[in-house]
Amino acid sequence: MIDPGPTVSAVIIGRNEGARLLACLASLGKGLERIIYVDSGSTDGSVAAARAAGAEIVVLDTDTPFTAARARNAGIAALERGIGPDLVQFIDGDCTLDPDWIRKATAFLMQNPKVAAVCGRRRERAPDVSVYNRMCDAEWDTPVGEAKACGGDALIRMQALSEVGGYNPNLIAGEEPEMCLRMRRMGWVVWRLDAEMTLHDAAMTTARQFFSRARRAGYAAAEGAAMYGASGERHGVATTSRALVWGLVLPVIILLSCLIFGPLALWIAMIYPAQVVRLALRDGGSRFEWERGLLLTLGKFAECRGVLDYYWRRWRGHDAELIEYK
Repeated sequence: MIDPGPTVSAVIIGRNEGARLLACLASLGKGLERIIYVDSGSTDGSVAAARAAGAEIVVLDTDTPFTAARARNAGIAALERGIGPDLVQFIDGDCTLDPDWIRKATAFLMQNPKVAAVCGRRRERAPDVSVYNRMCDAEWDTPVGEAKACGGDALIRMQALSEVGGYNPNLIAGEEPEMCLRMRRMGWVVWRLDAEMTLHDAAMTTARQFFSRARRAGYAAAEGAAMYGASGERHGVATTSRALVWGLVLPVIILLSCLIFGPLALWIAMIYPAQVVRLALRDGGSRFEWERGLLLTLGKFAECRGVLDYYWRRWRGHDAELIEYK
């Protein structure tokens, strides 16, 4: 008897993705056992469009705050109500899947039974539209080989998802690294393949969007550090520390120095343009690297705000609120 191979289903999450969602659905092609679309309060007809494209629909209750983790868990739960697949391809609704990705990723998982999750190269669909999109594209270019975490797009074993209980629904961001950390603690491995996986449409064209995204990253890092920072891996600690140093500690030092020693102490602030120069020259010195160095340096203030937001909400006992950039 011929082995039919592992069964693969897909979980798409999205909110008001419009044409991007239709492109995502079309890119999945054939051969998937089931396609689940989890909608987080769309008002643009996304649910009807996904249903017309043949996807099974899960609409999240609006009484509970929306998070990507909650949406993905709802997709997992929908798959478990039937005969669960062996593998689940998670994909965000603003992405399209490379036609060869499922085949390559499935083959790798079958050859490596200890690998729980595998991801590939995510690229920006329009990196030249803005420096922000191009920065995202560079961010997705992670090292090939064994990794600490995957992103939102990944092919994951259902067994591993069940063992760790899925994503942490309380996290508004950073849910993928947190779940991968738990998987690795249970002996699983996460892997980054040298293969094309998805095209992403960040649609990030303004500084406001960039700084909102940086703020969210700071919030996620602070929460990760609070949860796992004391472990040997020091999860989230370095990112949190850098955000606080550049976004809070140094400005306070500069201000106090000016109050004590006068305006001449402003020379200390030259550390910021020096950091821009260091980052730009380290990465090649092209025009993009200079723009990137400037934005990464300025972005530390937004990250710091995200860190402080997390600790403020934690101290007040308030629930986290989703930080969106588009």
